[in-house]
Amino acid sequence: MTKALPGGWQDDVLARAEERLPRSVWRYVMATAGEGLTDRENAAAWRRVRLVPRVLRDVRSLELGVHLHGDDYRLPFGIAPTSLQRAADPEGELAMARAAAAAGVPHVVSSNAGHRFADIAAAGGPWWLQAYVTADRDDCLPMLEAAVAAGARAVVLTADLPFPGTKHDVGDDDFADVDLSWHRANYDGRARRTQRGEWAADLSAADIAWLGEQTGLPVVVKGVLHPVDAELCVDAGASAVWVSNHGGRQLDRAATTAALLPAVARCISGRVPLYVDGGVRGGADVLSALSLGADAVFLGRLPLLGLAAGGEELLRRILQTIESELSEYMRLAGARNTAETRDLSAEIGQFRL
Repeated sequence: MTKALPGGWQDDVLARAEERLPRSVWRYVMATAGEGLTDRENAAAWRRVRLVPRVLRDVRSLELGVHLHGDDYRLPFGIAPTSLQRAADPEGELAMARAAAAAGVPHVVSSNAGHRFADIAAAGGPWWLQAYVTADRDDCLPMLEAAVAAGARAVVLTADLPFPGTKHDVGDDDFADVDLSWHRANYDGRARRTQRGEWAADLSAADIAWLGEQTGLPVVVKGVLHPVDAELCVDAGASAVWVSNHGGRQLDRAATTAALLPAVARCISGRVPLYVDGGVRGGADVLSALSLGADAVFLGRLPLLGLAAGGEELLRRILQTIESELSEYMRLAGARNTAETRDLSAEIGQFRL
């Protein structure tokens, strides 16, 4: 088994990634919207969650598995979609796929991926496609068809990006010295460049059904914060709801995902699986998210930075470390499986502390 990382490992990963990434890519990955308030508060919000541990339970054996969209995974956390993975490491999404398969976690592939979907599928286990819908819906059809042909198990509609929000630390010419010829490899020359006006600013509930019809796959809606929107998604046929504020990279001063996760969980009442991301840095954060109602928790920047800092080997160690942290916290909290995490939160359980 891969050895877990020592304490303080997140800071080490961050420092090593900054050293190794091209400066323009580092600035883009770390960029935030506005003043960066939402980005900073995302991480802090998980640390404010307080747990009410249970006692007199046999915690010698844990069951961390989760069943999502027809597949069984060993762990209730996974890898969220991120762009520019080949700028972090030449293996990019291929390394992500192998590490996810080895750890037994869900792996979501960006529609902007730098490797062909067929190659990513061959490298790892079950995977989901993250999709941006283009203004002209036909422009994204070849990408969707390629994902279906490569065996994607679900399609994740990113709903919170009518256009790319301004990243104040990123200039238009920032990538002039970086070869991005591989970027968005699955569009086959259509809609290859990201620009304002390219993405669909007219998304509606009808696009959930449209994506399902085009792909024949379960549709997960990502970027939901308001409980009413979550209910709208489920009523429109969404197979899961993903609470996300795009990592603080779209609308600054948006509420944190930790703050709104309990309300969304109450609103959809277990009708479909509920996912969350945003500021998740380790196993304690994963447990906090599970206790607030998430069925699976996703990490975005951290796996990408791990790939940049030490390639696939370090990425595997990061996933193993988060598993070890989650297992320890669950045992100490008296939760033997993910279902038993639901009554640990002091914020939504019987206690109002």
